[in-house]
Order: sequence, then C-alpha cells, then structure tokens
Amino acid sequence: MEPTISFFSGLQISDIWYLMEAAWRTVLISALSISIGTVLGVIFGWILYEGRWAAALTLGPLLDVFRSVPLIIQLVLFYNFAPIIGLNLDPFFSGVVILAIYCASLVANVARGGMEAVSRSMRRAARSLGMSYWQDLRYVVLPIGGRAVFPSWVGVALGVMKDSALVSVLGYIELLKASQILITRTQEPLLVLTIAGAFYFALSYPISRYAASIEKRWTS
Repeated sequence: MEPTISFFSGLQISDIWYLMEAAWRTVLISALSISIGTVLGVIFGWILYEGRWAAALTLGPLLDVFRSVPLIIQLVLFYNFAPIIGLNLDPFFSGVVILAIYCASLVANVARGGMEAVSRSMRRAARSLGMSYWQDLRYVVLPIGGRAVFPSWVGVALGVMKDSALVSVLGYIELLKASQILITRTQEPLLVLTIAGAFYFALSYPISRYAASIEKRWTS
C-alpha cells in the first residue's frame, strides 16, 4: 500500500508527483503562450504606434475584443469552432493559440506605451547621427522603451500564467485541473488547494523577484 503524506490525510506521495507534473504543464503552456504573445504584442504595438488613426480604426478594435471578452469564453468558442474551419487542435494547442492572442492584446498597449515614452527629439537625434529607421528602433526605442514598461510586461506575464488555469475547461490537465481531480478522489479540498496554491506561488514569486532585481539594476 502506498504511503500517505500524513495520518490525517488520504493524499498519497504519488499525488504530489501528479501535481508537480501538472505544474510543469502549466509552465509549458504559459511559457509558450507568453513568448508568442510577447512577440506578436510588440509587433501590434509598433503598428498602433506608427499607424496612428488607421491602426486605431482597424487593429485597435480587434485587440479590444480579445481584452474585453472573458478568456474562458474565448477558449470554449475557439476550441469548438476551430474544427469547422479545418483546425483540429487538441486542448494544449487551442489553449496556446488563445492565450498567446490574449497576451498579445495586452502587450500591444504596453509596447505602444513604451515606444511613446521615447521622445521624438531623441529619435530625431538618432536619425541625425546617421541611423536608419530600423537602427533607431533597435538601438534607441526598444532599449529605452523596454525599460520603461518592463514592470508592466512582468505583470502581464504573471497574469497570463495564472489565467492558464482556465484551459482546464478544455480538458487540459494543468495544475488547477489536477487539483480538481484529486479533490474529487480524496475529498480534501483545503489540503489539495493549499498545495496547489504553494505550487503557483513557487512559480510566480521567483519571476517577480528576478524581475525586481533586473529593474533595480537598470535604475541604479
């Protein structure tokens, strides 16, 4: 008989490993979604910054839809309607697609704010030194603007990681879904959710502290 973690609990040692595997799945789907969403968000932010009124009338409303509609509705709608257009995606990739687009819609405004933080006079000075438009963007706008909005991006990334729990409605067994399965079997919601919360804290806290150290290094 497999040992339990205490005399007062029916939770077994293998259940802890099960939660750890689920936590890894949370990290995997979050990292992939945040990476793709950040790249797309920077591109969208650049379009909003340079496109002005044209982008505000086209791309802006589309991004507003993804920011405004609850994420769980987006996940369910995409997962059920994607096969109609020939996209037979499993819960993992469906979650990545929607989380990445959702992340991009949030990062877009963050990126645009960072670009607007760089004054036009500074950009004109860079161009007067012989820099091309893309050199100006790479060596002036992105480094300065990125530092200005880095804390906001970290907040978005941590939010997306926690929102990844909603992918459980599609059947993807991440940390929250695994917790629900264990609660059903053991009937110990307090203990299981406490352990799951500890896993979420263990994933989020090092990121926030590392981000804080980077920000402090930049401002010192």
